[in-house]
Amino acid sequence: MNRSSHAPSLAPDLRLPSIDGLRAFQAVAALGLLEPAAEALHISASAVGKRIGALEELLGLALFQRQGGQWSLTAAGREYLEQVRAALDLLAAAPQHRREQQRRERLRLCAPPTFARQILVPALPAFSAAHPHLELELVLSVPYLNEGAPDAELQVYHAPQPPDAELLLRDVVTPLLSPALAARLPASPRPQDLLSLPLLRTPLQSWLPWFHAAGLPAEEPGAGPRFIDLGLVLQAAECGQGVALVGQALAQRLLEQGLLRRPWTLEVPAAQAYALRPLPAQASPGLRALADWLRSQCRALGPALKAG
Repeated sequence: MNRSSHAPSLAPDLRLPSIDGLRAFQAVAALGLLEPAAEALHISASAVGKRIGALEELLGLALFQRQGGQWSLTAAGREYLEQVRAALDLLAAAPQHRREQQRRERLRLCAPPTFARQILVPALPAFSAAHPHLELELVLSVPYLNEGAPDAELQVYHAPQPPDAELLLRDVVTPLLSPALAARLPASPRPQDLLSLPLLRTPLQSWLPWFHAAGLPAEEPGAGPRFIDLGLVLQAAECGQGVALVGQALAQRLLEQGLLRRPWTLEVPAAQAYALRPLPAQASPGLRALADWLRSQCRALGPALKAG
């Protein structure tokens, strides 16, 4: 097969002008003088003149009449301006070419789903207001499998003992349930009263540490749905499907809204902690600002956890 017959090609005599030359031509056509055009383009007046000269040489046309310091379009120049104006406008309209967009630093943050939804998302408006030059993209890691986004500049992950990472938050867990399910309990429930209710299951958090701390000789629940995501556990608890043993920081907003109740004060450390992967040695100021914001969000949860 002849590959050349299918490959796109340019006409051998096609010569395209430079974008810099076209921008100089457009600026002088609009302003009529070299100096104002040079100021608009942030180059010298001589550079503007050289670019227009190169463009005229390429086209074989005189685009301007020079009379003293005044530059006015020739008939050929007016015709050519109409021909290239649409192309220049399209290029100028591309978001990637705007200086404001170019100055903004894009950062991708990867985090576990429930941590992102319950802790990060509510705080994003304040972050954007404080750092308008940063464009943050929030992506979710895969629950339980601990698979993150390989191209994320910053990653929060969930692990029992985070190796080679900075600890952000180790939550405390306590049984939480809906108001409707809490109504089935005595006015002052004892730990053993918990066993009369359906218990929600997840491999991310065992019930055994809480049972042992409460002095209950109970085993890990073996019936009912098994949720591979803490957010689903919270959702099931909110719907009255059972009691959830989840982190208080993750459930804080639901508790404040009265969608979940906490009948027992006993709490134990969560099985897994949230950690931050180390920043690269050459981390940008924007990336460091994002990491500092993450740390501050997690520190702010400390008093709430201690208050219980």
